[in-house]
This record gives sequence, structure tokens and C-alpha cells, in this order.
Amino acid sequence: MKDRRHTEKERMYAALEGYMKEKLIIGSRESRLAVIQTEMVRSYISSRHPELQVEILTMKTTGDKILNQSLEKIGGKGLFVRELDAALLEKRSDLSVHSLKDVPMELPKELPLVAFSKREDPRDVLVLPEGKSEIDFSKPVGCSSKRRMLQFQELYPQAVFKTIRGNVQTRLRKLDSGEYSATILAAAGLKRLGLEHRISRYFTTDEMIPAAGQAILAVQGRADDSCWFLDGYSDKESELCALAERAFVRRLGGNCSTPAAAYAQVIGEKIVMKALYLDEQADRLHRGELEGSIREPEEIGRKLAEQFLGD
Repeated sequence: MKDRRHTEKERMYAALEGYMKEKLIIGSRESRLAVIQTEMVRSYISSRHPELQVEILTMKTTGDKILNQSLEKIGGKGLFVRELDAALLEKRSDLSVHSLKDVPMELPKELPLVAFSKREDPRDVLVLPEGKSEIDFSKPVGCSSKRRMLQFQELYPQAVFKTIRGNVQTRLRKLDSGEYSATILAAAGLKRLGLEHRISRYFTTDEMIPAAGQAILAVQGRADDSCWFLDGYSDKESELCALAERAFVRRLGGNCSTPAAAYAQVIGEKIVMKALYLDEQADRLHRGELEGSIREPEEIGRKLAEQFLGD
């Protein structure tokens, strides 16, 4: 019979908490993609700590409920985490799992990000209606992201856009109904959903720089709790890239309405990051790249943002 005794390290963490958890509850948005991503974290914990009962608590966030307006008009990315944050603070859940690109740049100090997954494919992709092989430019492209629209129009100047909201399956249904000629989605989400066959074209990260944190899962917890059960989960390269990318957007005062993109890679002992930012007041588009030491990821992001702000 398998020995399920707690390790010495776990007992030490438990002593610090005052008890050994027997049950964990992970908060998740209720969309299929969000649940799949949360199940990935649950599977990791359960495979290493079978003594723990791990449950998923799903909920519809405000951002999931209001689909007839753009995010910038209804309050930004924070609307996708508000209910999950409340569940953590009220101790109805112990963790939350998010797509990092949906996590606001400023977080409550009581609810830090405690782990970052290994990055999936960070690229954006073109998705066409089923059975189509070319974009019909007589119809609009379904897109609500200024970052994507800006870069897509550089590739296809004739494109016009119409807002599209909802989870991946909802967007695909709207696309296939004939309302849109195409849409732009994250490769990572389609792959996690088993919908890779819907991808018509991958955009390189030079053609379309991804959103900060795209394809990384972020696990959020409470500052006063130990997360010993996540030991070994967090990917160091993803964390370094996430810190650099988020520092870039944060320095710009970034929110969902700011057309900004940032993509970092760890190469040896360096982080190389490319980014894009549209200064809407000056109507000036900034593109640039910066590299620096892996020991100062946030400094790289801040410096590149300051270069753009100072130009």
C-alpha cells in the first residue's frame, strides 16, 4: 500500500499554518476553458498529494455576464477576477486559477500570485468560419482587442472590425453563423480546448506581439497562507517573463483600454523582450526591443516602457 504520510517539509509548513489542510477549493470562472485550466492545476496537486481532497468552485464573473459592451466601457479586466477575489478573501476558496493575461496589473496585497505555469504556445491565430479558406473582407473581423486590431490591420489594411465577446465556444458559434469573416484568438486556449484544428493561420510573435502574460496560467492565493502543495509547479522562465511583461504594461499605466503588447523570452542568462505601445494622445505607435539580466526582469519592462514614454 502506498505510503501517504506527510513529508517532513509538509509537516513544517503545516506547523506554520497551524493545521494540515485536508481539503482544497480552487476558484475558477465557469467557462469550459477556465475549468480545463483549473483542472490542470488540480491534477498537479492531486498527483503529488493524494491525501488532499481538491475541489473546483466555479462562478460566473461580472465580465462573463456583460457581453454587449467592450471591456474598457464596463470596467476592464478586473471584472473577470472580482468574484474570485471575493471568494478567496472570504475563505470560500483557497486558490484561484487565471489566464495571466486577464489578471489586472495591480493586485490586492492580500491576494498575491503564488505560481506560474509553463508557458503554452504564446501566439495569436486567425480563425475562419468552418469550411472557409480565405478572409471575406466584405464582412467584419470579430475582435475586441485594440492590441490585436492594430497589428492585424498592418497585415490586412482592408480589414474592418466589429466587437465580439464571450468565451471561445461562443465566439466560434458567432463566427460560424456568418456574422463575421474571421476572428483572432490565442493559440493556447484553442489547444487546451482541443480545438487546434480550427486554426487557419499562426501569426508570428513579430507579426502580432502577444498580450503580456499570454499562454501562462497564474495561481493566486492568500498572503497569509502557505501553498506547500504547489511545490515544483511554478515554472521559473514563465515567472521571469511574466514579471518583465507585466512591469512594462504597469509602467505605462496599462489597463484593458491601453493598446500595449509585450513578449519576453529567456535566452541563457538574459531576458529579451519586444513590445508595442500606441500613444493615443500623440497618435504615435512605438515598437521596440530590450534585453537585460534575468536577475532584473521587472527593470527590463520598466526601462522599455520609459523609452517609449520618453520618445
